[in-house]
Amino acid sequence: MNQNTAKLIIIAGLATVAIGIFFYLFGDKLKWIGNLPGDIKIEKENTRVYFPITTMIVLSIVGSILLNLIRRIL
Repeated sequence: MNQNTAKLIIIAGLATVAIGIFFYLFGDKLKWIGNLPGDIKIEKENTRVYFPITTMIVLSIVGSILLNLIRRIL
């Protein structure tokens, strides 16, 4: 294992801890996640189908921006 791999593992661990702390502290204020316009919800008698299309697009864009910033720093 080289040092670049070790750095990536450390960064991934720190990012996971930071995300966990963020959701622990602000989880009640993030109820809009999953309820954006464009998220498809189908509820019938015994079935629930949920397609969070817009939420996944937003999270993908935010994740891409964060990864590009991290890549430029390292």
